[in-house]
Amino acid sequence: MKKTVVSILVFTFLQISCVSKKEIKTLEKPNIIFIMADDLGWQDVGFMGSKWFETPNLDALAKKSKVFTNAYMYPTCSPSRTALLTGKQSFRTGVYNVPVLEKKDADKNIYSRWTVDENIPLYSNPLNKAGYKLIHIGKWHIVGPYPETEKNYPFKAKLSQPDSGDLSWLENHTNGSAKKYYPTERGFHKNVGGTWWGDPARGYNKGYASESGGYKAPFKNPFIEDKPTDNWLTDRLTDEAMAFMEANSNAPFFVNLNYYAPHRPTVAKNNKWFDYFMAKAGDSITGQGISRRERIAAYATMIKSIDENVGRIIDFLKQKGLSDNTVIVFTSDNGFNGIQSTNYRLRGAKGTVYEGGIRVPAFVHWPKKIKAGVSETPISGLDYFPTFLDLANIKDFNGVLDGSSLVPEILGKATTHPPLFWHIASTCKNPPSSIIRKGDWKLIQNLISGELQLYNLKTDLKEQNNLAEENVSKTQELLKELKDWREDNKAPLPKASVLK
Repeated sequence: MKKTVVSILVFTFLQISCVSKKEIKTLEKPNIIFIMADDLGWQDVGFMGSKWFETPNLDALAKKSKVFTNAYMYPTCSPSRTALLTGKQSFRTGVYNVPVLEKKDADKNIYSRWTVDENIPLYSNPLNKAGYKLIHIGKWHIVGPYPETEKNYPFKAKLSQPDSGDLSWLENHTNGSAKKYYPTERGFHKNVGGTWWGDPARGYNKGYASESGGYKAPFKNPFIEDKPTDNWLTDRLTDEAMAFMEANSNAPFFVNLNYYAPHRPTVAKNNKWFDYFMAKAGDSITGQGISRRERIAAYATMIKSIDENVGRIIDFLKQKGLSDNTVIVFTSDNGFNGIQSTNYRLRGAKGTVYEGGIRVPAFVHWPKKIKAGVSETPISGLDYFPTFLDLANIKDFNGVLDGSSLVPEILGKATTHPPLFWHIASTCKNPPSSIIRKGDWKLIQNLISGELQLYNLKTDLKEQNNLAEENVSKTQELLKELKDWREDNKAPLPKASVLK
């Protein structure tokens, strides 16, 4: 009898030990919440220096995070989202700009694709394989409205899009050949709100001129099921994130929370917040709140709503005991839209290759793991794919990745990040360009004329003094590195380029 009891106790102990090891192994693979705002400028948040926009929840989280003051994306959303999700430079996917924003003729452009080929893996694929439960929420934008028209590349003319309120494309995207380009066919288990749309107003016939703008219910997004509790889009997207996390709290989860806000149309969330910002004195240093008061006050309420919802997520994680094992990444897809916001400290805005167009706010939060503080290391959106692989301890991914994992940096280890490169072979607000950012220096080369611009961002953040002729040695040093990189990677040039 004693022998039987002992055997049972030993067996029970072994069972408990096995479960504990399994649970510990699960805990070592953190949950990941990737929050990306749309068109949120580098200093449109308090933790990056704004005295006018108010983001107390983000600021408090940033104090306990690794904040990157030199974080970059592409100048517009399509190439940023493509680079981020694929980990690949624009010339590998053919997505250089938002197609409908491109200007000039075919000789001076390599017109952009809209749709990312189904054979190119996204970070959702290896994460899914590693056991993560994944949801995409909000803006997707890596599929075009008419993928079937994107077969004969390079294109002779830029791609087009249907009018606002036109849903003739929908059947093909839900049941036809375009379905394969959607999140649930690309590694995500659920999709809420993700489609080809670049802004939420497209469900309304009047688009930006509609009172809702897609931000106020009904949202008229065919990938968001209407609910009687709907009011404000950013709130609803956060509800979806929390519901998914609660349903999948026993397995590692990945939440791709890509808010549509504060992308145009500019819609005030409520009159109380709008009146508050209308009455608030502007900031003469950044220019925020100085002019176009009604528009920027409404824009400020959209940012405040993002901040409020980040606060809701933090409270949720604490209540559910998920905080310690959850990594939160926060950033934006490009610089601020010059119609909505402003920043006297930077040159340019969304769509430009200058700092106002490509520099974005960013931080990584990981309780009890991260070495909190500020990093001046230049990083790019290409770095997130390898970072997610590193966090998930995925070692068997064999695809080409152009970025570098940020995990050593956020853990406080001494690292050297490679130079940053951009290759934008089509025209939006600037001519086609290649760019290198190395240390304090930034070199821009016009791909049509070969013209060079050299800036020292440490002493000239606003990029007012082109030093290309004054500092020939630095110009030639960076130009050689840029040309070698372009040639090594066989990055294509527009037909009219003098660089051939």
